[in-house]
Amino acid sequence: MQDSSEQPGFYKLSMAERLKLVQKLTGLNDEEVKTLSNTGGLPAETADRMIENVVGGITIPLGVATNFLINGRDYLVPMALEEPSVVAAASNAAKMARVKGGFHVTNTGPVMIGQVQLVDVVDPYGGRMDLLLHKEEILAKANEQDPMLVSLGGGAKELNAKVIHSVKGPMVIAELIVNTGDAMGANAVNTMAEAIAPILEKVTGGKVYLRIISNLADRRLIRVKAVFDKEAIGGEAAVDGIVYAYAFAEADPYRCSTHNKGIMNGVIAVAIACGQDIRALEAGAHTYAARGGAYKPLTTWEKDSNGDLVGTLEMPMAVGLVGGAARTHPAAKASIKIIGVKTAIELAEVMGAVGLAQNFAALRALAAEGIQKGHMKLHARNMAISAGATGKMVDIVAQKMVEERKVRYDRAKELVEQSK
Repeated sequence: MQDSSEQPGFYKLSMAERLKLVQKLTGLNDEEVKTLSNTGGLPAETADRMIENVVGGITIPLGVATNFLINGRDYLVPMALEEPSVVAAASNAAKMARVKGGFHVTNTGPVMIGQVQLVDVVDPYGGRMDLLLHKEEILAKANEQDPMLVSLGGGAKELNAKVIHSVKGPMVIAELIVNTGDAMGANAVNTMAEAIAPILEKVTGGKVYLRIISNLADRRLIRVKAVFDKEAIGGEAAVDGIVYAYAFAEADPYRCSTHNKGIMNGVIAVAIACGQDIRALEAGAHTYAARGGAYKPLTTWEKDSNGDLVGTLEMPMAVGLVGGAARTHPAAKASIKIIGVKTAIELAEVMGAVGLAQNFAALRALAAEGIQKGHMKLHARNMAISAGATGKMVDIVAQKMVEERKVRYDRAKELVEQSK
């Protein structure tokens, strides 16, 4: 960088002016500037309103997973991510699941929790009880903030209160239980939490600090089940291998971290395609996995009396079709149209099914031939491209590396140079 990062008024510049200034400060060449200025189908004006200090865009490949049968209905599922083999693996897993009826999904509804933190309450347990005694007044104030949501059957439905003990002493935490309908709900819940704060202070005599949604959406769960015919997936040995792989993850957090990452490969790919808050989804999933005091798998795998494989998944899934990028990003809107979902709950169910499918695919590969054989075939293409291969040479270089079992950038570079 050739100058200070302190650039007063940067936000006031146009998108083109910001990019030009960044080029001057960092030495980007014209080709790099051209690449960044391409917003990948997202109108520049829209991009400039979605986040701050926009200079361009970055495009992630969008694939479509096939074969998904969920609650008796067929789906094509768009998935946006940079990692090879994920879309193919999900499609293959969904095909295998169809033999026994596909994926069966239930949900607990679109319910989120908003928390309000009260400190300096002289009698915290008495204050907690006072909040509950004023429940109707508090809920009424919360629901005044979003009459449209209430008219659609949503809104604040319940008030909980608890006392927690922290390094700063006892705190009273008021929790709004809100049905957010087809919205993810952060804006609605946060607005409600802020609105009720004065009442809470008056009732308890305490002082309010935080008023914020919780991303541990444990009242907004998706539960998925699928049965995989043992013959369709490679026989009883394959079933046993997957169950042993699950047992490893259940017993060891180092394995479990990668186990759950495989689930999120599927969930987050669909979330990106559909303009969802992936940070909230990740935070909620991993917190839920550790809710018992130890980090555990979000899925279970077992063998039934027929020797078939039974997989289940339970996890929070806070997604929305109202507001956010789902409504403003053209590609997200197109992806939602591809899936054909009409409600946020249905989108969550599809995402849960993809998460279970992706986990199955990873475990089956690990238990059978190892994760690298199929993955590296696809990864080799990316390596070849990064080394400068183009056209037919991409496949030639990739195939050579796979045959040699040397899928590395330096080897790809050598092969590209030899072809010239």
